[in-house]
Amino acid sequence: MTTPQPPRWARAVLRLLHPDNTLEEVEGDLEELYAYWYRRAGAGEALLRYLLNVISLLPPFVRKRARQYEYDQPFALNPAMLKNYFKITWRNIVRQKAYSALNIAGLSIGMGCSILILLWVQNELSYDRFHAQADRIFRLTCSAGDFKAAVSPAGIARGLQQQMPQIEASVRLSKPVTSLFEAGEKKFEEKRVFFADSNFLRVFSFPLLKGNPVTALSDPGALLITEEMARKYFGNSDALGKILRRNNGENFKVAGVLANAPTNSHLQFDFIIPMSNLARTDRDLQTDTWGNYNFYTYFRLAENTDTSLHALQKLTARMFEIYKAHGQQLKIAFNLQPLTDIHLHSDMQIDLPGHGNIQYVNIFFVVAIFILTVACINFMNLATARSARRAKEVGLRKVVGAGRYQLVLQFLGESLIFSFLSLFIAIGIVFLLLPVFKMLTEKELTIQLLDGKLWLSLTGIALLTGLIAGSYPALFLSGFAPVKVLKGKMRVAGANLVFRNGLVVAQFVVAIVLLVGTAVVYKQLNFIKNRNLGFDKSNLIYVPMTGEMWGKKQSLKAALSHEPLTADFSIISDLPTALVSGTTDLEWPGQVAPNQVIIPSLDVDEHFVDVFKTKILAGRSFSHGFSGDSSSYIINEKAMQVMGMNLQNAVGQSIIFSEVKGNIIGVVKDFHFKSLQYEVEPLVLRLNKWGGYVIVRTPAGNNEATIQALNRLNQQLNPAFPFTYGFLDKDLDNLYRSEQQMGSIFNLFAGLAIFISCLGLYGLSAFMAEQRNKEIGVRKVLGATVTGVVALLSQDFLKLVLIAIVLASPIAWYAMHKWLQDFAYQTSIDWWVFVLAGAVATSIALLTVSFQSIKAALMNPVKSLRSE
Repeated sequence: MTTPQPPRWARAVLRLLHPDNTLEEVEGDLEELYAYWYRRAGAGEALLRYLLNVISLLPPFVRKRARQYEYDQPFALNPAMLKNYFKITWRNIVRQKAYSALNIAGLSIGMGCSILILLWVQNELSYDRFHAQADRIFRLTCSAGDFKAAVSPAGIARGLQQQMPQIEASVRLSKPVTSLFEAGEKKFEEKRVFFADSNFLRVFSFPLLKGNPVTALSDPGALLITEEMARKYFGNSDALGKILRRNNGENFKVAGVLANAPTNSHLQFDFIIPMSNLARTDRDLQTDTWGNYNFYTYFRLAENTDTSLHALQKLTARMFEIYKAHGQQLKIAFNLQPLTDIHLHSDMQIDLPGHGNIQYVNIFFVVAIFILTVACINFMNLATARSARRAKEVGLRKVVGAGRYQLVLQFLGESLIFSFLSLFIAIGIVFLLLPVFKMLTEKELTIQLLDGKLWLSLTGIALLTGLIAGSYPALFLSGFAPVKVLKGKMRVAGANLVFRNGLVVAQFVVAIVLLVGTAVVYKQLNFIKNRNLGFDKSNLIYVPMTGEMWGKKQSLKAALSHEPLTADFSIISDLPTALVSGTTDLEWPGQVAPNQVIIPSLDVDEHFVDVFKTKILAGRSFSHGFSGDSSSYIINEKAMQVMGMNLQNAVGQSIIFSEVKGNIIGVVKDFHFKSLQYEVEPLVLRLNKWGGYVIVRTPAGNNEATIQALNRLNQQLNPAFPFTYGFLDKDLDNLYRSEQQMGSIFNLFAGLAIFISCLGLYGLSAFMAEQRNKEIGVRKVLGATVTGVVALLSQDFLKLVLIAIVLASPIAWYAMHKWLQDFAYQTSIDWWVFVLAGAVATSIALLTVSFQSIKAALMNPVKSLRSE
């Protein structure tokens, strides 16, 4: 008859946990034990005993303990046993209220925090997965050197589809445009307006509630609106066939009503207008250009197309060949970005707003695990600290015939009961904190209690937490020898104390890492806020020049000049917060090769340098006194370097920019016109000929009065369009919203991690004070002061916190150093950040421990020594 053998994977676990070369005899004993129980109780019983031995037994004692188990009773479950275990657990909870409250509070707060974070992580990972063919849809992105852009030329979509059979469909979207819409008496300015190709609804799975998805975007005079916009303009969702007026000029018929764009879509829109409407005026669409990058292009690949990384690289190489065949000289690297990667993996310029960051998802997923681990450590700490109180119970149970596995089951069962009680409290905490968390993350997070998958996940978290938290106490307590326990010779201080101290250190390592992370995030945000951008961003109000503003430019300039509050003004084409226009079309004297660097441009007027308080390093600014300035250029230092010039010879040089020849009349000091995640790029300034934004530098403390003055001016010159304005410094701050959110979330969970750690520390300090009750009494009788006793009881815990600071510092430095690499301009990680985090953790730990220490030190020694 063949001897039963444990599975290969189980033997691999043994080798993994005990990787030494002295296991041959041990393996034999364990296999013999497996065979014994296999014949006696079956494969499940045998495998369970084998694995528990592998996990719990140290190598020097494996053979001795393995033989010991031959005399254990078969592992069996029955309802009476489970009922008995539940009763004992419930009595322990009721009898030891403080201990139970600490355990349940720690676990429930840890679970609640983890559930909140995991809700956010799940939301971030779900973006764009609702589309029926999401796995086959890709966005075309382009890179020119270090410049990575999410946009592509207007003609490339159709051109590639015609020559590449792998592309089943293509659809283009414009950049979002701001438009004024009017229906009856209702008139609003809308910012989420897109032009899209007619097959938009055939590529994407946005539900059309009313209308025909095949023909909805075929008429240039029709548009699609969302259900929210239908209610906003017409009072209900029955808007089909009704008329909307755009920009006080063109009338559109509503050809369909879309469901509101899901919050987990990277495309957030309110109006979709046919691309054929834009083609009436847009030169890029009329010429099907392959040279100007102004549209978002999406491809749906054929069903059997290989979408592996290598296959996609071959496709993009073919795209570049077709691109070159169209006479393009720019060295462009094309990339096919999976639709489901756009939200978290986009570090592109000229991209749609609102993207996330996979780095933050990974960070907060780890934070969720850390916080849950801290809660589990609390449970282990308190359970092992009170092990002496359960020792006699274990001894008596073993004497009356209980096997070790029955005891393991009992203690694991207790931890699972604690875990599930904590889960229900955690759900309450989630509902309580969800509004605050939604405000911090700016996400529409919900928890549906009737969702079966949710309950399955929550049950899994509770089971995992209970098993992890209860595993060490169960294995530790069930291993007590009954003879030693009942004779009173049991000592549990050695390895138990080392393990417990290790858990306390681990808790505070997590808390200190989170504290350092919070400090560095805020330090970086403060660095960004205070960095010299090359211009003065304070007190700058901007008003977009919509409607008739530019047509009345002379009246506008005169009105602005005559009003003291608005006299310090400039008119520029784009805001210097996220400048997106750029071209490689630049020629200069002595040029040896075509320019491959993307050069953004900004159209400014004669007041730009004075209003923005930038600095001219050479030459001059634009001036009314020079009529030829309409074909002149000002460049920044970076553009001067690209062209190989210097401050001595740049002024007066003749260049050709965007096919227009002109002279360089000045060099302006570099200033930032994009997020500080990017280095300063080359920039060409031209004289403004068409408008854009009025920028007013307000006198300090007169913002409200200036806004009212601008509103009156808008009513006079542009009454058909509503008055809108913004503050440039607020727009700059909004570039770092995700970093601000990260700092706030770090702050919240660092505080909660410390709170959970202190709950455990409070319980441990209470237990240690109780254990040393008589020692304290003796010391007080011999003359010890309250301060001396407090110091005695606190010093061991403070040592552990100091060890945690030493261990946490390099971990925190590495993590935050990696995070700062996303910024071209970054703060330093100073030594005082670690000192501050350590001081905060130490102070909180000292306060927590001191409460119990002072209480013990003030106790009357007569009471503690009475039994002696």
